[in-house]
Amino acid sequence: MAKDTFFNKKTTLNTRGKLMVLRVPKVMGIINITPDSFYQASRTQNTGDALAQAEKMLAEGADLLDIGAYSSRPGAADISVQEELDRLLPVVEAIVKNYPQAILSIDTFRSAVALAAIKAGAHIINDISGGQLDDEMFATVAKLQVPYIMMHMKGTPQSMVQQASYTDVLAEVFDYFAERYYRLREMGVHDVIIDPGFGFAKTHVHSYELLSRLQEFERLELPVLVGVSRKRMIYNLTGGTAADALNGTTVLNTIALSKGADILRVHDVKEAVEAVKLWQAVSPPAP
Repeated sequence: MAKDTFFNKKTTLNTRGKLMVLRVPKVMGIINITPDSFYQASRTQNTGDALAQAEKMLAEGADLLDIGAYSSRPGAADISVQEELDRLLPVVEAIVKNYPQAILSIDTFRSAVALAAIKAGAHIINDISGGQLDDEMFATVAKLQVPYIMMHMKGTPQSMVQQASYTDVLAEVFDYFAERYYRLREMGVHDVIIDPGFGFAKTHVHSYELLSRLQEFERLELPVLVGVSRKRMIYNLTGGTAADALNGTTVLNTIALSKGADILRVHDVKEAVEAVKLWQAVSPPAP
C-alpha cells in the first residue's frame, strides 16, 4: 500500500545541518545504558558495550541510534539527573568520536540532560513525555533548534499503568499531538516527529487500535515513529517473553510501514532493515 500523499506531510529533518529525508522509512536502533530495561539483551553496562552495539547496528544499516540512560518500562526505578548524565554522556562522546557520521537521538524527558547531550554531539531529542514532565523541555528544544520526537504518555513510568483509560484513544492521542505541536510551532520548533507511545499508559487493546488506525495521524502532516519492538503487546498474544517476540515485532513493523510509519524504533536492526526493503519491493514509490 502506498503512502497517502494527499496531505503535505513533512519529509525532512535538519540534523546539525545534515538533511535526513524520510521518503524511505528509517530504522532507529535502541541502545539502553540501563541495568533494568524491559528487554534484557538490550542492556549495555558500560561505554565499551554501548560502542560495540553502535558499531553492530550501524553495520546492519541503522539510520539513527537512540540512546537512553533512564529506563521507562512500567514501574521502573526513578534515578537522578546526575546519574542519567553519568551513564549517558560518556557513551554519546564515544560514539561521536568513533562514528562521527552517526545520527544520535537522546531518549530523555529532562531538559538538562537534553541540553548536555546535544552539546556533546547528539542530534535529536526523543521525549517520552512530550514535554509534560519538564516545563523547560519545549523552550530547550526551541533554543537548540534540533528535531524533537514527541511521544504520547499519561503520568510517569512509575504511574502510567494506572492511567490507561480513554473514551476514544485515537481521538485523545490525536488531540494531544495537535495541541502540543501548535505550541512547539509558536516557539519556533520546525522538526517534530510524533510517536503514539504503544504500551505507555495504554492497554494492549488501546495499542492495537492505534496501530490499526495509524494512517489517521497523516492529517497532522508530521513524520510518525513506531516503537513496538519486543513489547508486551506482542508476547501477551503470542506467548513467551520479550526474548521470543522478534517475529511478532517484524510483523507489526511491516503493518506499521503499510500504514505510513516513517521511523521504526527497534532492538533488532538487521530484521527491521530487511522489513523496510521487502515492504519497498511491493509498494509503489512515493512521487
